[in-house]
Amino acid sequence: MKQNKFFWLVALTGLILDQVTKYLVVQAFREVGTSLPLWENVFHLTYVINTGAAFSFFQGGVGWLRWLSLFVSLGLIYWGLVAPRLLIQEQLAYGFILAGALGNGIDRFLFGYVVDFLDFRLINFPVFNLADVFINIGIFLLLILAFFPKHRR
Repeated sequence: MKQNKFFWLVALTGLILDQVTKYLVVQAFREVGTSLPLWENVFHLTYVINTGAAFSFFQGGVGWLRWLSLFVSLGLIYWGLVAPRLLIQEQLAYGFILAGALGNGIDRFLFGYVVDFLDFRLINFPVFNLADVFINIGIFLLLILAFFPKHRR
């Protein structure tokens, strides 16, 4: 566990940030659909619930998505416990993915949906949350490692 401390640090910090921001949105807005423009027609905080995957894909798929989140999370936790010392970039990548999978997985198991609130209207992008951001950061880091192997051990 100590050999991959950045993995655990990123996963725990990301999970806390995700859950706290979702809680604050639910407490502040109270009603689904409420929106607060931070930059009119560009970026809003909009409280929506999502029964699908990241960026509203697979709407209504909460049943199988909750199990996918659980299996991904358990697999990454196991990997974090048994893996040899990973590169810091690998630890960060897997930690971000775990934070996102756990954050959205917890919501799916507890509520049957995920709270989304980051609303980029300028490009008409689906509303998303920090867990989605973390998963994408982790995947991006893994892609960099895959395409630029000279940075590996």
